Amino acid sequence: MKYFKLILAVFMLSGMFTHVNAVEPGKIVGGKISELPEWFKDSFLDIAEDVEEAKDKNKHLMLYMHLTGCPYCYKMVEEGFKNNANTQIIKDNFDVVAINIRGNKEVILNEDLTMSEEEVRNYYKVNFTPTIVFLDQNNKLVYKVNGYRSVESFKNILNFVKNRAYQHITLAEFTSQQNRIKHYQLKDHGAFQEITDLSVKRDKPLLVIFEDQYCVLCNKLHDGHLKNPEILKELDLFDVVRFDAESNQAIIDVNGSKTTPSAYARKLSLNYRPGIVMFDQGVEVMRIDALLYSYHFAGHLRYIGERHYKQYPDSIFDYLRIYRQKILDSGQDIDLSK
Repeated sequence: MKYFKLILAVFMLSGMFTHVNAVEPGKIVGGKISELPEWFKDSFLDIAEDVEEAKDKNKHLMLYMHLTGCPYCYKMVEEGFKNNANTQIIKDNFDVVAINIRGNKEVILNEDLTMSEEEVRNYYKVNFTPTIVFLDQNNKLVYKVNGYRSVESFKNILNFVKNRAYQHITLAEFTSQQNRIKHYQLKDHGAFQEITDLSVKRDKPLLVIFEDQYCVLCNKLHDGHLKNPEILKELDLFDVVRFDAESNQAIIDVNGSKTTPSAYARKLSLNYRPGIVMFDQGVEVMRIDALLYSYHFAGHLRYIGERHYKQYPDSIFDYLRIYRQKILDSGQDIDLSK
């Protein structure tokens, strides 16, 4: 009986300590929900039919692929679609259909291809939200926008598509022909290295940043991420080089070819600034060509810098899902909007 009481006491104490030391799980905060404009098309998600109806009005079809609570989607809707000069351009030249990339509604892409909203995400290789897919009047993808774009940048893309410039020039060529506003003067940073030969074998992955004087968000990169201790810690995992995307400086690309930053950005079809391309062992593994807040920005760097992409090769979201759960289980909150 004495031993029984002793064992019972041990179990009770163990339970008390477990209760005292239990960690309250963290929460995901910072999600934002925006009401879509009422002039978005009320579609049955028969995309082929939507294309035909747009064609009858001499318009393109725009697929707005979003996620509930996504802060980047909120920013894109509020700034890119509502209450600015772009609104009338969109109304006059595009029909817009919203697709929730986590949804389960049936989407008919054409007479031979039907899938769920979530499967459409994989079909169009959606790696950022929002993603905007532009379809021509033959139901062919003519341009895809990954993530948030500033009002100025989005307007340029809208004009590129509505004028059908994609039929004969690239977006970069089209953009260079426009009257652009200068927003930025190149800033130095302690993480930047003097590298002109990208083909040299290295132990660390290589991170290449492309900026230029027309970059709307480059100041935000320097004043935000590049002063954030968490981001700087992740940058230590890389060899980092920054190029002026308009420069004709002689460099050697990862394949050993002579080129310039200007030509290399065009070769990479990198139209976003600041554009970040991450290489490992001479191969491009991932790029950041959209606005990312700190949590996702650090996660993308860590995915490549710590080479988690080898364990989770199909999608960074597979890795982020595991990493997110570890943070939440430790009791920390995750703020998606900072």
